[in-house]
Amino acid sequence: MLAIAAVLAGAAVPTFSNLLLESRMNAALSTAMHAVNLARQYSATRSRTIRLCGSDGAHACSGRSDWSAGFLLADADDGELVQSLALPAGSGAPRIRSNRATLEFAGGSGFATPATLTLCDRRGPAGARAVIVSRSGRPRTSDRDASDGLLAC
Repeated sequence: MLAIAAVLAGAAVPTFSNLLLESRMNAALSTAMHAVNLARQYSATRSRTIRLCGSDGAHACSGRSDWSAGFLLADADDGELVQSLALPAGSGAPRIRSNRATLEFAGGSGFATPATLTLCDRRGPAGARAVIVSRSGRPRTSDRDASDGLLAC
């Protein structure tokens, strides 16, 4: 009886671990999509250029391609902080890497910096996801890059 319970528990642990990683990935993906849509909305409603970037804290852009700590929205003209979105950190939290240090959403025109935010966890490319921002500022999620290639972690 104890042996059967041990076998069942051994089989359940990898499944539960994968489920937990997928849940964390979906939460980070949702936050990234929300940040892009929020920047797009602010630029349209304020008719001002809004900058979206990765942030080490809640007050300034990091200037790096690693956006794992969170997102920062700021007015590109006067630098005024518009919104800060933190991401959960710790073991199992996805890493977020951008191919741009900042994205700009131009007020009034609807244009944005095209970019790809790649989210990776310990599963590597098999579990990676991307948020792809088009020139029009519209984001979409994918398990492939903008050129339909495999994501690199």
